[in-house]
Amino acid sequence: MSTRRLRSEDYNDYSSTDVTPEGSPPGGMNGFGHPESYQRFGETNGTTWYQTLIHLLKGNIGTGLLGLPLAVKNAGILLGPLSLFVMGIVAVHCMSILVKCAHHFCYRFQKQFVDYGGAVMYGLESTPSAWLRTHAVWGRRVVGLFLILTQLGFCCVYFVFLADNLKQATGLQQWCDPVHTVGVQPHVPMGTMHHPLLLCSFLVWQVAVTGSLGNGPGAPFPLCVLIVWAFFQGIPDPSDLPLAAAWKTYPLFFGTAIFAFEGIGVVLPLENKMKNPQHFPVILYVGMTIVTVLYISLGVLGYLRFGAEIQGSITLNLPNCWLYQAVKLLFSFGIFFTYAVQFYVPAEIIIPPVIARVSERWGLLVNLLLRTALVGITCVLAILIPRLDIVISLVGSVSSSALALIFPPLLEIATFYSEGLHPVVIIKDVVISLFGFVGFVVGTYEALVELATPSVVVNATSTFVQ
Repeated sequence: MSTRRLRSEDYNDYSSTDVTPEGSPPGGMNGFGHPESYQRFGETNGTTWYQTLIHLLKGNIGTGLLGLPLAVKNAGILLGPLSLFVMGIVAVHCMSILVKCAHHFCYRFQKQFVDYGGAVMYGLESTPSAWLRTHAVWGRRVVGLFLILTQLGFCCVYFVFLADNLKQATGLQQWCDPVHTVGVQPHVPMGTMHHPLLLCSFLVWQVAVTGSLGNGPGAPFPLCVLIVWAFFQGIPDPSDLPLAAAWKTYPLFFGTAIFAFEGIGVVLPLENKMKNPQHFPVILYVGMTIVTVLYISLGVLGYLRFGAEIQGSITLNLPNCWLYQAVKLLFSFGIFFTYAVQFYVPAEIIIPPVIARVSERWGLLVNLLLRTALVGITCVLAILIPRLDIVISLVGSVSSSALALIFPPLLEIATFYSEGLHPVVIIKDVVISLFGFVGFVVGTYEALVELATPSVVVNATSTFVQ
């Protein structure tokens, strides 16, 4: 899951091309193309190789990472990491498909930059179907809708995460005891987070902070080291852990895993921002390899350490002492500001068209009312779905699966079908899209069923069933 989604409007266009408007770029249907044939050029003030890699990592490592140990439990100690590995490969492949299709349309239409929605729209315009060409603009609208759902879903997750972790902010032990984790803590009403987060969203809107405040949970590497250290303190015998969990819980694994891997929205803006964008393919593969290894490692180690007692966020299983409570507070601090950064995207999609329909006199009032309403919606949804594990799985299944798995393969078929696409590529794309669609349907269903299951235990994380 991306901790901050980068929008194409946030960046100047640095790309250029010297080819004719028609046809694919060199190596268009065979991958990214070789660096010597790469026709996108950056400026001297663009981001470096290292900076782009860091931004890519920050765009993919977020709260989804903290829920992966429970995801491994829902899949099994063997099936879980294998599934994460496969999902990582599929996710980076879909990212490369999106970049390849965007390059194709940049060359074809002499565009400096094509964003996700634009690529889908142009892809529909390239299909043999007259009906799809006529309604191609709906491609951009559908992508925009899922971006809104995803970002507001992230905001709901942040509401639950903040409330759950702040419940453990009291009752500290003087010394760290890695064996004893937290127990029941005082209740913190989730609604108390509404006003601070609303104020933060107003501040981010006013000062247009889209970077520095949102880097907290996106760069949790020192905090991850402390968490891994806690994992190694007293790992029990793993022989009792199932190699593969019941298939009924596997859709919950899918939702959480795709929530964590859904960073496809950052790839096009990051590449467009680079000083030397021809290096982006290597950065993408290196960065996503690091992300996948980190996900598998923390997911497996967390499940090995806490077993059946693993909770919706691994921070909620950490020892009840000042050191690990500080880790929770630091994560919460970063999440607090990242809420406003995530909220910025749907707000900028929804609010400007509405303001354009009212007089200038009422523009500011309408803006404030809409922002207040949107923050209130995320708060209400978080209260209605107070289980962190379920809200993560639900958001991942509903929206992340569409953006990360379903749309990119279909986009490749729509983009290159008229130019002659190998049947094997078509079969591959159809299989990936079907996998994403099945995960979307079954994952959403199982998350809703789990949410409707009567709860009998209320602990420090959130209400859950035992």
